[in-house]
Amino acid sequence: MASSQSALSTQALTVTDAPSRSPEGACLAAIDLGSNSFHLNISQVDRGQIRPIHTLSERVQLGEATDTGALTQAAIGRGLACLEHFKQLLDETSPCQIRIVGTHALRRATNRRDFITPAEALLGMPVEVLPGEEEARLIYTGVAHTLPDNQACHLVIDVGGGSTEFILGSNAKPIRLESLPLGCVSYGEAFFSKGEITAARFDAACYQATQDVSLLCQRFNPTPWQETIGASGTLLALEKIIVTAGWRSSGIDRASLSALRQKLLAFDHVGDIDLAGLSAHRKAVITAGLAITQGIFDGLCLDAMNTSTSALREGVIYELLAQSPHEQ
Repeated sequence: MASSQSALSTQALTVTDAPSRSPEGACLAAIDLGSNSFHLNISQVDRGQIRPIHTLSERVQLGEATDTGALTQAAIGRGLACLEHFKQLLDETSPCQIRIVGTHALRRATNRRDFITPAEALLGMPVEVLPGEEEARLIYTGVAHTLPDNQACHLVIDVGGGSTEFILGSNAKPIRLESLPLGCVSYGEAFFSKGEITAARFDAACYQATQDVSLLCQRFNPTPWQETIGASGTLLALEKIIVTAGWRSSGIDRASLSALRQKLLAFDHVGDIDLAGLSAHRKAVITAGLAITQGIFDGLCLDAMNTSTSALREGVIYELLAQSPHEQ
């Protein structure tokens, strides 16, 4: 396995739109089978709140491409090895409710059952492959509970390994959901083959993302939003590099993206990238992630975005919290 990290969080997150139907002290678990990384979140019910007690992430790159659109045997092997690690922690904590969700890599894979069948046997639970709009809805659910003003209209953006989700919402509810097939793994393969970095490759990736994202403008413009919020690994990784470099105290803007582009173009290969604040397991996808993000800024005419540490798996946890165990 390329990389893993485990973190303990003591920050409790308040549920604002539904009463808890899970017993006090119960553990809830969500597994997010992403195109780039797999994530496990185990949280505990604490006086109407959820308190994360274990988070574990491993870079799997399940979405690495083949000519036929099938999952590679190597990717399937990495994914199952990761789930074995997750199973150990699940056995130790014994959550009363668990939900396992797959995203773009499993949506598109012609041989998804080659992974899902052994994964379900290993975990003893069904794997649910989310449609793009359902993935977007759950991402917004996760982010909305962290927002100080749920009455305002927000645009939430999540750049994943295989797709990017865009969600307009207000009052903790999504208004419009869009999922586009642009992700840091798929763009890395399409525009930065063999890990080579050039200005021409970067600009081609950025241009394609801009063209795809600009098509959303007509559908989003009738509902103007007050704040743009980035969620999940790619955008949080970009923010960390930007903050570490001293370009901003938080969030992402055009100037910091431009400065980071110049830094990345100084490297010839993704394996050579050495930037303060960038984790080793993000090296392979950060260039594609930056190109997509710059394309999003250009396509939607954004000046800046804030970020949220909550996303899909937190949205899954919130929904588990509002359900009785027998409803699972």
